[in-house]
Formats: sequence, C-alpha cells, structure tokens
Amino acid sequence: MWREQLGWTAIRILLPWLAGAVLIALYADTGGLGAVPAIGAALVLLALTSAIVWVTNRWLPSAAREAAATLGPDAAVSDRPRRVGPAARALRPAMLRLDREWSEHAARAEARLSAAEAVIAAVPDPLILIDGERRIVRVNSASAEFIGTVSEPRDLAAALRNPALLAAADAVLRGAPVQSVEFGVSVPISRQLEARFARIPRSDGPAFDGAAAILTLHDVTGLRRAEQMRADFIANAGHELKTPLATLIGFIETLLGPARDDPEARERFLAIMREEARRMARLVDDLQSLTRIEQSEHVPPTGRVALVPLIEHVAAVLELRAAERGIRIGVDLQADLPEVQGERDELSQLFQNLLDNAIKYGRPQSEIAVTAGLGAGTPASQAWVAVADRGEGIASEHLPRLTERFYRVDTGRSREMGGTGLGLAIVKHILNRHRGRLEIASAQGRGSVFTVWLPTAAVSPSRSGDVEAAPTSVIER
Repeated sequence: MWREQLGWTAIRILLPWLAGAVLIALYADTGGLGAVPAIGAALVLLALTSAIVWVTNRWLPSAAREAAATLGPDAAVSDRPRRVGPAARALRPAMLRLDREWSEHAARAEARLSAAEAVIAAVPDPLILIDGERRIVRVNSASAEFIGTVSEPRDLAAALRNPALLAAADAVLRGAPVQSVEFGVSVPISRQLEARFARIPRSDGPAFDGAAAILTLHDVTGLRRAEQMRADFIANAGHELKTPLATLIGFIETLLGPARDDPEARERFLAIMREEARRMARLVDDLQSLTRIEQSEHVPPTGRVALVPLIEHVAAVLELRAAERGIRIGVDLQADLPEVQGERDELSQLFQNLLDNAIKYGRPQSEIAVTAGLGAGTPASQAWVAVADRGEGIASEHLPRLTERFYRVDTGRSREMGGTGLGLAIVKHILNRHRGRLEIASAQGRGSVFTVWLPTAAVSPSRSGDVEAAPTSVIER
C-alpha cells in the first residue's frame, strides 16, 4: 500500500515539474536565462511542486471530493475505487458505511410506518388520529360509520359534537393523562359509546400527518343494555315472587286469626293460596328453563327432530285446556315436511309456549290455526311453523318488546290467565340456540300470527353462515 501511495505521489510531483523544467530549458536555450539560474529555477520549481502535492494530500483535494460525490446508493465497499488520492480512498469506506446505515434506517422507519398502517386498518373499533389543533388527520375504515370519510384535516367538533368528548380531547392535547368519556349517539341508530383519548409521545417515532393524540371508540351499547336487563330482571323477578308471597302470608295470617273457625272462608282462602303457590312454581320452573337454555345457547343442537309428530303431540296435550275456553286447535301441516336440526324437548317447549299463549289470549269459541311448510332460504332451506289466533291483537308499539323478560301488554290479564311473562323470552332463546328466528304479525281486532323459522337437518346450522348469524327478530306485517 505504501509503495503504491509513494508511486502516485512521485508521479503527481514529477509530471508538473517536468512540464515546468521543459519550459525553463527552452527559455535558457534562447539565451534569456543562464545555466546556473536555470538549474536554480528548476530546483525551486521542484520544491514548490512537492510542497503543493503534500498540502493537497493532507487537506482533502478536489479529487477526493469528486470521488465521494460519485458514490451512489448502490455502491459497495468491494467496488474497485477510482484512481484518486490516499485521502479519498481513506474516506470512501466510511462514507459507504454511512450511506448503508442511513438506507437501513430509512427502510426500518418505512417498515414501522407500514406496520402501523396495517394495524390501524385492522382494528375493528373506530380509531381516529388528531393533531395538536384537534383536527382529524387519519381514520380507519370502522370510523366511517361515525364521522364519514376524511379527505382533508377537519376539526373533531365537526364530526362528534359532544362537549365532554371535546373537553377530554383538549385536556389530552394539553398534556393530561389518558381520558375516558362515555356518550351517546342517535344517528344512524341509538348507541352508547366509550371514547378513550391518549397522547402520542414524540419519542415513539414519526407520527402520521402530525398526529398528536389517538381516539378509540368502543360500542358499549350491548354491555349497558345487559346491565340494565340484569337489573330489571332481578327487580321484576323479585316483584313477581313478592306479590304471591304477600298474598300467601296475608291469607295464612287470616286463617290463623279471624278465619280460624270459619270453614267457608278457609275453603275460599285455601283455593286462592293454591293458585298463588302454583303461580310461583310456574315462575320458578320458567326461570330454571330460561337459565338452562341460556347456558347452552351458544352450542347448536346436533339432533334431528320430525316436526309433524312433535306439533301434533303438543296440540293433543293442550287440546283439553283449549276446550275449557271453547277453542279448537286446527293443525294443517305439510305431509313431507323434512326434519329440522334441533333438541326435541326444547322445541316441544317452544311450540307449547306459543300454543299456550294463543289459548290464553284468543277469543273464546274461536279457532287456533297451526300450519307449517318449507321455505327456500340461502344457502340452506328452512321450515316454518305458524300459530295464528283470533284474539284482540297487539298494538304495533308492543311488538319489538314482546320477547323481553316479564314484558306484558296487559299485566292484569296476563296474571289472571296464569302467565309468568317469560314464555316468549324462552321462545327467543330456544330459537337463538337453534339458529332460527321468530316473526310476529298482528292486527288489532283480528288476532296475531307467530311464525317460527328453523333450519332443516340437511344443513347443519353450525355450517350455515346465514342461519347461524340470523338473530331472533320481531316484525310486524
């Protein structure tokens, strides 16, 4: 290496010196300069050339700068370098290493940004990024339902006009810790949302479009409704049990006191006490049935049930009770109705509840029509069973709530008829487990029709996306 460097240095000294020496010799040959002065001038020129070459080699000549400028992003250490000075060759590996490290750093930053983009897009909940001026700068696809598309930055208040939400956003942008706010929206449907604001630290790397904070929205409507339903259920169950218990206690105290020696009062009170005790027993049975069905609601049944004999059996069991009110049960079923995927005992309870309601609320001396058939579904066929009564009908405002626990259109009449308020709730949960659905059509003064749809046994409900996802629905026609 030192021999090569010495050779290049000698060449860089000798080439300019020889050119100058030739000019001095020509000038001396014309008589303009003596021999001794010419030799002196040649020596001085050699000394100056050596000094200039040494200085340029020491302080990075233009040749080194030119060599550095020619280094592109695709250059490699193993490339054969240009013939430049020792300083350029010494700098070249360091500059190549710096370029390589910078390229790797840029690639890592780009990979982090791409990964963050993918994470934002994959988040199922709405995710919104806002900058230091509270403007929305980036959203994911789930946010479009709440704030629409964002083509350019806009203020958060233009999309979500909730004072508590905006106050939390301002607090986080001023440096406050994570803020959580719960608020409600009514468009496109009424929902309860939980908003969570968190600041994006500057040290975490480049932010999207200057984002300073992140807002996530969580739909807690189902959770709040479940909490409310649980509270209502406990209150309603307590109320339903408290009324007959109070009646029993009152009659027992009467029999132990003033009516102790009154046989007529005793017989009348004992009859009422028996009915109240039976009512409590029915309520407890329905609560147990509802709990048992809910526990297995997420597991589709694997059995096969023939609907025709099952419905005929349920109708025969309730025929005597219907006759007490002068009601006739007419059964008209399609003969070749296929089997359905289901649990026989649960389906028997389902149709028994529907027929029992039709008997309770149908007009005396009327007829209940039970029909069934096969309807085309996608991708699986479904069987339907309809129970139509000739009662007073149900007002449209009550239809969406009929399957709620303890919900009654006429509380007094329901209790008088021995209802617990849980019959249709049990029907709903049985259908949920069987991946079926319930349709209710009612006209006041003409009666109601309850239609049950069940997937046939040809296609398992666990493999049928349409049927499995179909919730119990209550509609009016």
